[in-house]
Formats: sequence, C-alpha cells, structure tokens
Amino acid sequence: MSFENAIEVNDVAKRFKLQRGGTRTLKSAVLDMLRYRKGPRELWALKEISFTVPRGETLGIIGANGAGKSTFLSLVAGTMMPTCGDIKSFGTISSLLELGAGFHPDLTGRENVFLNGAIMGLSRKQMRERFDAIVEFAGIRDFIDEPVKHYSSGMYVRLGFAVAVELDPDILIIDEVLAVGDAEFQRKCIDKIRDFRKRRKTMLIVSHDLATIQSISDRILLLDEGTIKGLGKPNQVISDYQAFSRSKSTKGVGREWGTGEVTITGVEFRDSRGQKTDKFRWGESLEARVSYNAAQRVDNPVFGFALADENARVIYGNNTQIEKFIIPFIEGVGTVILKMKSLPMAQGTYLFSFSIHSADHRQNYHRLDNFFPIAIQCEKSFEGCSYIESEWTACPK
Repeated sequence: MSFENAIEVNDVAKRFKLQRGGTRTLKSAVLDMLRYRKGPRELWALKEISFTVPRGETLGIIGANGAGKSTFLSLVAGTMMPTCGDIKSFGTISSLLELGAGFHPDLTGRENVFLNGAIMGLSRKQMRERFDAIVEFAGIRDFIDEPVKHYSSGMYVRLGFAVAVELDPDILIIDEVLAVGDAEFQRKCIDKIRDFRKRRKTMLIVSHDLATIQSISDRILLLDEGTIKGLGKPNQVISDYQAFSRSKSTKGVGREWGTGEVTITGVEFRDSRGQKTDKFRWGESLEARVSYNAAQRVDNPVFGFALADENARVIYGNNTQIEKFIIPFIEGVGTVILKMKSLPMAQGTYLFSFSIHSADHRQNYHRLDNFFPIAIQCEKSFEGCSYIESEWTACPK
C-alpha cells in the first residue's frame, strides 16, 4: 500500500469495440460480413498512460472532446475496467461522473440519497446525520420527496454533487459539474472544492472552464487522443493547451510551398516585455523573429508576411520591398525581425503567414501560409476584426 500516493496509474489503456451500422436486408447483411470480415472496428480511448496522484492533490484534467478525460475518470471510479495496465487507489472514492449517475429515476431524492450512502458503506444512522446538510447544499428541500425522473438537469447535478461531497470521501472525482447549474451553485461548488483542498483531500476534476480549473488545481493533466500531452503546473499546461489548440486549428488551411533556395526554419513571437508567447492583448506590440537558412547566396530577397482571421481570410499583408527595407543578399543562417507597434484586432485567433521571394516576384523561395496562430485578448466592443479609432460629433441646425 502506498502512503504517499492516492492514485497510481500504470500503463493504462482502454479499448472500445465499435459496432457497424445495422443492416436492413439479407443482401446488405452478407455484404457487411464480406466487407468487415476482420471484425468490429476498435477505438483506443486511452493509450498506455502512467502517472501518480499524491495524497491531498487536486488534479485538473483538460483536453478537447474525445480526448479520453471521462473514460479515465470512469476507470479510476471503477465503473469501467482498463483493457491493459492497472489503476491503484488508496481510500474511499466518491464520484460525480455524469448527469444522474448513481440515481434510480423512479426513486425519490430522499431514497436516492440513502441508496448512495449504502453503496458507500455508510449506515442509515450516518446518512440521517448528513441528510440535512445534503438537502441544504442542493437547495431542493421542496422536491426531495419527488421521483428524481421529474428533476431538471440543474436539480440532478446539485443533488449529485451534494451527495458526493457530504459522503466525505478520501478521493473525490468530478466530471464537468461546473458546466451545469446557476452562478450561485457554481460558487458553492468552488467553495466546497477549496474546503476539500484545505483538508488535504484528493480530487480529480474535469472541466472546460480553464480559468476556474487553473485556480483550483495543484497540477493539470492534458490529454489528447488518449495520450498525455502535458502534466505539470496549471499556468504552463493551460498555456501549452491553448497553443496546441490554436496550432490544430491551422491544419485545414496551412500550406507550405516554394523552390527551396531559402527556407524559413522557425518563427518566434515576443510581446512588449520581450517574453516569448503566442498570446497578446489588444493594442500591444508584437515582435516576430523569422529564422532562415539560405543554402546559397540569394541577392535582394524580399521577406513578407500576411495576417488572416481563423478562416484564412487575409486582413493585412506587407513586405520589406513595400517598406523600402533593402536586404542586399543573404547566405547561410540568419534572422529578420518584424515589429508591429500595435495590434488593433478584435478578440480571437489569427494566422500569420511568412514568405521569402525574389524582388521581381518570379521566384517564391519559401512560403508558409497560415502556419503560425496567435491569440488576441480584447475587451473593446466593435464590429469587424480590426479597430479603427474614430469619433462622433453632432452639428446643431
């Protein structure tokens, strides 16, 4: 038994067998048998993941839909079994995995509370002592003796969360509870989670609310397509996730081409403080350091860039020739620096393109179109994608 870790995950993988579509005729059934003789398709929701969760840690889990987050929580909770590997947990576990999970629809809220307590091994006396606190937290006293099948989604999740936390487990597992319920309930949830942290309870929490999960987690686990893409300090992993998400958004529109005499080997963005980043605020300056490698001497090269919205529609473009910045020649490795004094764009993701071509525009040595995403944060309200300073006056008659 581990005295340091609450959860140990060792080479865990989970496979699902996907059923083929149903058939309507004997002919289609025979064709399906011939077409899919190798058996049903397989989906690996998790692929050989390993890590540990120390006692008392709050581990946030993030990732896109389908990344394997909910599957992993189900494995830890014991509602699923891994295909490969093993998960060891030390202590009692209480979980809120999905809306209404663990509730019998025909039983009342009161009956479901006592049923969940019995499943956790608590006596009726213990549950009676905790019952009022559960109902008070859930805020559904007027409906506690109604069958839960008549509950709204908000009532479901409030009662489920109240039961999960009031059972006082050693390990609490929560899947997207912060996405359901009003602002007041969400505040109560956050307060309870912080109380659990003070009491050194172990928690696994999945949420798409990055700001909240960053504020309540000790570490964050990033999953993508069933594999671990990051595990560490919340601010760093969330920053990596946002950059990763923006990078994935360019796959459908990114294009690379050119004759190859010169290649762009990297682009590094820096903010007004000189820090490397791909996140900027409206009105802030941007510096892009474009590294290149010229296999041979190239005379009078022109470096250019374009800035497009997330749908690859160009909103601005410029180059060294237009700006009358003459580069006599390049040879070997080097760097050119683009500086933009102020970013006027609305909030969103934008795509940079960079290019190197001849002065007569006949040769495109290397172009990376829509390859480099950045994010803009903006609180200003205006139509369109770019802010143009303007003012209004009224003329009296």
